Amino acid sequence: MTPAEDLRETPEAPAPDAPTTGPGTAGDAPEAAGEPADGSETAEEPETAEEPGAAEEAASAEGPGSAEGPGSAEESADGPGTDEVPDVGEKPASAEESAAGVGTGAVAAGSAGEPETAAGAEAADPEAAEKAGAADGGDAPELSDAQAELAAQRELRAKIEARKAEKSGPVASGAKLSGTAADLLAAVRAVEGGAASGSAFYEAAPEPAPRRPAAEAAPATTVRPPAPERPAAPAPGTTAAVREVLAAGGAPEALAGQVAAALGEGAAEVLREDPWQLLAVPGVRPEQADGFARALLGPACGPGDPRRAVALTVWLLERAALQGHTALEVQAVRAGLAGHAVPDPEQAVETAVSEGAVLLFQEEEAAEEPDGDEGAEAETPAPAAPALLGLDRYALAEESLAEGLARLVRTAKADVWEGGELERAAGAHGLVLHTGGEASRAEPVALAAAARERGLRTLVAVHAEGGRRAAGADAVTVAALLSGTAGPGRDEDGAFALDLLVVLDAPQLDVETGAMLVESLPDGCRLVLSGDPEVLGAPGAGRVLADVLAARVCPKVASRVPDPGPLGELVSGIGVGELNQVEAPGKEVVIVPVRDAGEAVHRTVQLVADSVPRAIGVPSEQTQVVTVGHGGSAGTRALNAALKQRLNPGPGRFGGYDPGDRVAYAPVPGRTVTGTVLSADAEGLWLRCGDGELHVPRERVESALRHGWALTAHQAAGARWPAVVVVLPGDAAGGLSRAWVYTAFGRAERHLSVVHGVDQALARAVAEGVAPERTTRLRPLLEGLLAAEEA
Repeated sequence: MTPAEDLRETPEAPAPDAPTTGPGTAGDAPEAAGEPADGSETAEEPETAEEPGAAEEAASAEGPGSAEGPGSAEESADGPGTDEVPDVGEKPASAEESAAGVGTGAVAAGSAGEPETAAGAEAADPEAAEKAGAADGGDAPELSDAQAELAAQRELRAKIEARKAEKSGPVASGAKLSGTAADLLAAVRAVEGGAASGSAFYEAAPEPAPRRPAAEAAPATTVRPPAPERPAAPAPGTTAAVREVLAAGGAPEALAGQVAAALGEGAAEVLREDPWQLLAVPGVRPEQADGFARALLGPACGPGDPRRAVALTVWLLERAALQGHTALEVQAVRAGLAGHAVPDPEQAVETAVSEGAVLLFQEEEAAEEPDGDEGAEAETPAPAAPALLGLDRYALAEESLAEGLARLVRTAKADVWEGGELERAAGAHGLVLHTGGEASRAEPVALAAAARERGLRTLVAVHAEGGRRAAGADAVTVAALLSGTAGPGRDEDGAFALDLLVVLDAPQLDVETGAMLVESLPDGCRLVLSGDPEVLGAPGAGRVLADVLAARVCPKVASRVPDPGPLGELVSGIGVGELNQVEAPGKEVVIVPVRDAGEAVHRTVQLVADSVPRAIGVPSEQTQVVTVGHGGSAGTRALNAALKQRLNPGPGRFGGYDPGDRVAYAPVPGRTVTGTVLSADAEGLWLRCGDGELHVPRERVESALRHGWALTAHQAAGARWPAVVVVLPGDAAGGLSRAWVYTAFGRAERHLSVVHGVDQALARAVAEGVAPERTTRLRPLLEGLLAAEEA
């Protein structure tokens, strides 16, 4: 890959209005779609309280103190669990500061910050701005679509578990029979008891009714209306009571709605008894909760308060989940507690476990039988696996996922399917893994088509809406399938009417989504998980595909289909740690050197607006910018502001947006939907997303919507565009990893421009920048349930 002229353009000096601020952090804050660690996008303070020293403070002893812990600078990133993530760069409070109530009354609100808009939006159109603005934290705030969707999914899982428990219990003979079946059972019992003769049974039997023809199978993709009803919002009295407690502790009353939603009906009483439960609200940091507790409890509280220790333990595990971990080693949690001035971290962990706030896991190693005579000395046992701490929600999800995968393996009926390696494996097994690059996606799609020809009910699911184009018109997103807005529908037990489910982009499955998906598959259904293991991991906790691959409990089919052309050659080399020089006669790959972040922004705008459309023939609306983080002088915020000014200037009349703006919307944390603003009304904004329209409620505009000309690599994962411009300013070097570069460069179909300002850091990241491993439990759970039969 050699530097080339910018599509035969003469480099221009930065425009006078181009951003020329000094270097900032590579990543700043969780934006429209929460993204996990993996060493790429780094987290930040909320926009309302941004600190310039986040990059230096990220090396402090916050979170688990080791370099592998969730608080390290390499692992910090936009988390998937909330619209806002605590700052990874905060400094832990010392014992003296905690005792004195650090930051009394300085609790940050849980919003995502001020909207990224042009100034004067309200002046231009006050009425429209008021209609499209965020909710003001009233007494009875309406729940968002994201909250409703998550609640409905939890309710569905509860129903499935209840039905499973009912099936596993004793069956009362004939208790549920009615009509003819009940009469027949009564007649049989009468004969057995001697009350009637056997001939009476036959004499009373009516003529059999003619058999009705079997109903035709439902089509693979049937659009359903959203099934869930919105759960009840917190009662006004609950919110009012919480507001009083917050005011007494010096915390912003705007947090009342979030506290009531997080802690339930008795939220006010819970806060009075345990002020550190304020940490359950996204965006609240330990020193702020300490100040709130000091204001409420006075000198009765201190750094060693057991309530503080338990709340901090849960908070550390929640932060770890934002970075992809489903559990943490006990030593890492103790180090994190010590970094927050807990005087006895070991006792704090024991207290948290004894109170049931966290769970303790000790995976057992298989003991080897000694050889020789009975009297021979036994071999030295293998070292035990480290003890892990986890939250019950992720423990339940991992155990349910492991049990569901084992069920599919055991209940699928082996069959002989003619065809390629993948087809034969899918016919003989209930669970099959398929790996390969972008070009290999055609193989599982062809498998699904062949299965339909065999008369099987088959469906293909993808991660992002943008991935449906290459998967066929019948493909659906995993989110739409689980929510019931697309797919085959469910039976009375909550199972999909499917014989084969093919999931593309499987590396993007987090453990909770994977568990809900597998729980919804009926016995005997076949599941094919397909994806590229080299891309960035899931935006939520867990690493489903990597763990199943490592467990070696089912067949794995590695595609031999290479990605074509110079782009395929470049990305394939990155996957094995080599940044190769590739010949690009059709300007498939172009390197644009820049000196600083201001020039990087200027050259990016020039490429998107002029150079790529003129020299490559790809219009601006089909060109996607990908950068390392949201903050910094060349992050998504700076790039989106500059691109809007050039491509769709306007005052931002509708909550900071104008018709024609490209946007990225996160209906739930971790899932990004890209589209274009169509219009606005009193209820919110209307977007054009693919072939359909999407409504963003006005209370979600500020927290879940961002301009989308520029995305992070996590937001772009699972989708591709004809042309991609990857921006690597000098201050982004610390956020690069091989997986990040592989994912970002692999989003381009026809053309890739690299705005390059990191010198040798790019080559080092490709050769050495391995993303940190996530700590999970799925692999040992699977190994315990299924013997490793296949390599």
